[in-house]
Amino acid sequence: MTSAEAGRGALVLIGPMGAGKTSVGRRVARALGETFSDTDKIVVRDHGPIRDLFLAHGEAHFRAVERDAVAEALERGGVVALGGGAVLDPVTRERLTQHRVVLLTVAPHVVASRIHGDERPLLGGEDPAERWLRIYEERRPIYEAAADIAFDTSSGPLARVVDDIVAWARPVPAQETP
Repeated sequence: MTSAEAGRGALVLIGPMGAGKTSVGRRVARALGETFSDTDKIVVRDHGPIRDLFLAHGEAHFRAVERDAVAEALERGGVVALGGGAVLDPVTRERLTQHRVVLLTVAPHVVASRIHGDERPLLGGEDPAERWLRIYEERRPIYEAAADIAFDTSSGPLARVVDDIVAWARPVPAQETP
């Protein structure tokens, strides 16, 4: 039995940059009456802006800091939104096996407007949409392997995605036998 089937652990949202993990996660948490944690916000709270961390210490240092933020958020429970690259860490992927994991996807043509003007460190130096697509294609097998279920945020209102996740995450009441 998977952790999703058992209904244990946090409800974790993973996926590429711009898929809506934070926006959807806040709404799902509210609908389920759960707490919400965003691991990027935990990193910023403890270490300052992510862009500055990347520039001063590099991606490897950032990933180590991020691993700690993920551990803290998973321990707290509720609904947790992970940074796009958090699943690259094998320790994080192992921790996710004890939780319900939702992959949020988004079409490349949609994400371009969502990331425009962002200061995401991994998207600097070239066309952000092209860089995003390369990063997504590299990570997609990891996302898919870690997820229990996937929802696309490319079209329609976010409320529909939120409702679908809530319906999936809510435990099914036990039927009484006659």
